[in-house]
Amino acid sequence: MTRAALVAEYRKLVTTRLWWILLAVMAAYMALMAAGLGWSLSQGDVSTGTGDELVLTPDDVVRSVYTVAVSLGYVFPLLVGALAFSAEFRHKTITPTLLAEPSRTRVLLAKLGANGAVGLLFGAVGTLAAVVAGGGVLAAIGEETFLGSAATWRSIGLSVLALALWALLGTALGSVMTNQVAVIVVVLAFTQFVEPIARVVLSMTSWGSRVAAFLPGAAGEAVSGGSLYSATGMTSLLSWWQGLLVLLVYVVVLSAIGRVTTLRRDIT
Repeated sequence: MTRAALVAEYRKLVTTRLWWILLAVMAAYMALMAAGLGWSLSQGDVSTGTGDELVLTPDDVVRSVYTVAVSLGYVFPLLVGALAFSAEFRHKTITPTLLAEPSRTRVLLAKLGANGAVGLLFGAVGTLAAVVAGGGVLAAIGEETFLGSAATWRSIGLSVLALALWALLGTALGSVMTNQVAVIVVVLAFTQFVEPIARVVLSMTSWGSRVAAFLPGAAGEAVSGGSLYSATGMTSLLSWWQGLLVLLVYVVVLSAIGRVTTLRRDIT
């Protein structure tokens, strides 16, 4: 991967309006969700959906609030990454891109690098919005914010990392699916319906709960060290480094598929 290719891909991202519109929407959405969670989780018992009531510890509450972006907001960096390839195919700019950089492997790596950097920005902004809004609500109602705890800041930092990995995963997926409408539909359907339903169904069995932990969303939550779902006992998670490895495996596998399919074909 050359520096010129990386800079070119980064400029393609930041000179469009889509990335900052999604970033602004993500920040507002995460702030709203964190504030709502901060207030509701501090009011008392939490229903597990089975008729039982579960009391969350103050530490569980703040972790759920501060990492809400990993549980609910990962679709934003995922979309930004997924559209990196499809936008080029839609607007027919993929041809000059490959003329400027004939090595298709370098193009793929450059897109991964540029989107990874933007993913870090999405992770930082989304997590910061959750911390400020959620922590503000907790402080206002007299609850402990745990912002003086090293463990809390570790979870915050890992939340940023997890969201950056989602941007990489989106880029890898986009290298396989280059139709813009199709990739948007797949991303929204999988993140909002398919995986959440699959996790609930799989969690009903002993063997299924172990399988569910390897799904992308669960792996992302594992990277941050926990989530609302794991705190309420609805799902079990891998350790943070195992979740990191699982997401990286998804990225590598999808990138390899994209390299030997989409980026191997004749593009005119």
